[in-house]
Amino acid sequence: MRVTTQLSVFLENRAGVLAKVAQDLARHRVSIRALTVANLADHAVVRLVVSDTRRALHLLGERGVLAFTSDVLAVEVDASGTLAEIARRLGRAGVNIEYAYGSGPAEGGKAVIYLHVSDLKKARGVLRPKPRSPRRRRR
Repeated sequence: MRVTTQLSVFLENRAGVLAKVAQDLARHRVSIRALTVANLADHAVVRLVVSDTRRALHLLGERGVLAFTSDVLAVEVDASGTLAEIARRLGRAGVNIEYAYGSGPAEGGKAVIYLHVSDLKKARGVLRPKPRSPRRRRR
């Protein structure tokens, strides 16, 4: 688990707009690692995790596109039930998952789920792996 930065981009909800943004990012060698799109009538909120957040934000700003950053948890998942366990632990701690989205595994890698939570600091503490205590030898 790690904290990473996502972009929230506000776009007109019409054909070709997302394609233009994706092409501009690709042209400037910014890779899209994860993406989700939420429809809001005449606009869409596109949330992205990219290879170079600073460059993407600058590029979008130059084109007059409203975008801002926020921190999300990036959690690698490699087994069934991982999300259920994460949600259970966060729920017990009173941390709400406000939204989530994922990306498939890169070749040989693991899938990643991105979580925007109500309390990032608390969530990190809840999900941080506990150190294992050394095993005692039996005599």
